[in-house]
Amino acid sequence: MFGCSFYFLSNKAVALKLYLSFNAMAKSLIEELPRIASEGRQEAQRIIERLSSGTRIGLQTNELVLPRKDVSGFFRGQVPNIPNAFNAALDGGSWMNRLVYGDNLLTMQALLAGDPQTGLPSLRGKVDLIYIDPPFDSKADYRTKVVLPGLNLQQKPTVIEQFAYADTWEEGTISYLKMIYKRLVLMKELLSSNGCIYVHIDWHVGPYVKTILDDIFGKENFVNEIVWSYSWGIRTDSRWNRKHDTIYMYSKSAENIKFNANEVLEERQVSESTANRLKYKGALIKDGNKGRGDSELALPSDVWYIATINGMAKERLNYATQKPEALLERIIKASSNEGDLVCDFFGGSGTTAAVAERLGRRWITCDIGKPAALVMRKRFIDQEVNPFLYQSIGDYQKEAFHNNKKLRRVGDLSQVVLGLFGALPFSPEQVSDRNFGYVKGTRNLVMVDSPNRLTTAATVRRAVEAKASLLGGDWDKVIVLGWNFAFDISQAIEKYKNSNVEVLVIPPDLLDKLSKKGFKKLIADKTVRFSSLQYLVVNPVEVTVNGNGEDELDISLSNYVLLSPDNIPLDDKDKENLQKVMEQDPLSLIEYWSIDPDYDGDTFRSTWQDYRENVDNDSDPLHCVYSTRIAMPHKDERKVCVKAVDVFGFESQVILDVKC
Repeated sequence: MFGCSFYFLSNKAVALKLYLSFNAMAKSLIEELPRIASEGRQEAQRIIERLSSGTRIGLQTNELVLPRKDVSGFFRGQVPNIPNAFNAALDGGSWMNRLVYGDNLLTMQALLAGDPQTGLPSLRGKVDLIYIDPPFDSKADYRTKVVLPGLNLQQKPTVIEQFAYADTWEEGTISYLKMIYKRLVLMKELLSSNGCIYVHIDWHVGPYVKTILDDIFGKENFVNEIVWSYSWGIRTDSRWNRKHDTIYMYSKSAENIKFNANEVLEERQVSESTANRLKYKGALIKDGNKGRGDSELALPSDVWYIATINGMAKERLNYATQKPEALLERIIKASSNEGDLVCDFFGGSGTTAAVAERLGRRWITCDIGKPAALVMRKRFIDQEVNPFLYQSIGDYQKEAFHNNKKLRRVGDLSQVVLGLFGALPFSPEQVSDRNFGYVKGTRNLVMVDSPNRLTTAATVRRAVEAKASLLGGDWDKVIVLGWNFAFDISQAIEKYKNSNVEVLVIPPDLLDKLSKKGFKKLIADKTVRFSSLQYLVVNPVEVTVNGNGEDELDISLSNYVLLSPDNIPLDDKDKENLQKVMEQDPLSLIEYWSIDPDYDGDTFRSTWQDYRENVDNDSDPLHCVYSTRIAMPHKDERKVCVKAVDVFGFESQVILDVKC
């Protein structure tokens, strides 16, 4: 049954590709553009109508981050000072900048709807400046380089990222334009009446994106085509060397555009023969006494000569698409004022938010890539930005990829996963939800989550409720099979540990294996293994009560257990090498860890952090420090919450009850 089902799906996929390939030859992009625009406009309108009907996508706060990275660790005996006022930051009602991990389409829907839990009103018409640098190379390698002691790995994209990238490039440029159209419509909804958007692109899809921008914003609201010229480029003798990107600038309204010319004037040299040329009004400054002729301040042209980031620059993060801060500084200074709200919905390395912070602007940034989210969080902490929220999309179960036709076929995938696990599906008459099955000969219920969702505490709760009610209840155990996991999953497992619920990981390379080998061969090979989640081990907290009414908490990590490299999207050889690191130096897998020394059970307030590449406390960029001492006002009892993220983006959380 399952083999036929997946065989049918595979052949449908092949047929679809052949159909799309034929149609790509039959129709040019110019002919496809009206359909792309029409479908994109309709989908964006459906999204907006859903928001108007009260359907909301929430933002889940993973961390409230007070940037306070470790600079000495426990070993130097210094105690980090934690301001008590930070614990009440959410109650103050003040603005909080936001880093969001998730699909920007869902993020923008959440921003348009507003987020009552964290006091965020609807941002429709409230954003002053948007800069985006979307991917524009269909042949890009989306693998992430992971450096461990004595080992370099190439991590494949997560399952959620794979679906997102496939959706972007399945039909080549056509898919890309479909992806960007509806997102640009929502960005226009977010922009204020005098706001503007800068879209950074290159030769691959630039002219087509320009046509779409004209359609959405109106040709009359096109302000500038900016050429960013840089020295780096791939040399060739077969054509002119490509050494520039293009940035399209559009306003929300042609009559009411914000532009601060005086903020971006440049000093230029002039000689007597050119002194009478037309200059920017009021910008001439005589400078003849310096022995180098007169100079003038003038508005830069639409060709910008700004260098790329050199290998030794302090701002360099080794992020493939990182843009120089000088580029964003010019854009942000020209098109926003202090206190304005700046957004970047393809956050990447976080340059837009980092510069916005430095220039006194508010900001929101997001990215669907877990590596990008990790890079940005560390960058902001390094920069000692104001406290910010690290969030994710709150309910993937209900809303994620709502209109994605590709993912409508995922329903049958759950049947395949059940079969590989050794479970049987229920008939439609028994249970309409195709994600549930059972292990024959037992009273064990099995629930398969979708690859486009984060398995969260809500998922575990739903599984426990199904155990008690499905087909009369009376199940001995419920097993949840998930692909991607939210930060709160380990806390949920602990909460429901007496409810006989087990959470297992579906191998992230299962989709690849199914496409290469097929269902029947995988069943015969018995090579698909469902493993337990990773977990963090923290030593008991040692408390010293000093004489000034403070508790000094010694907090240290003991171990990190990643039960199987099969959990990681790696090539087989890299999995073998990773196994050795796991056995010899397991804590080296920790990329970032943080502490809430007074956890309220609801919002994780990150009041201390350490991470790899932080060398202010030691000289080892490949290891965190694994212990610290934190001083807090005395309490007889408190909860200490420790959160860790490993180099692959998996998150673990441990809550410790402490009595003083």
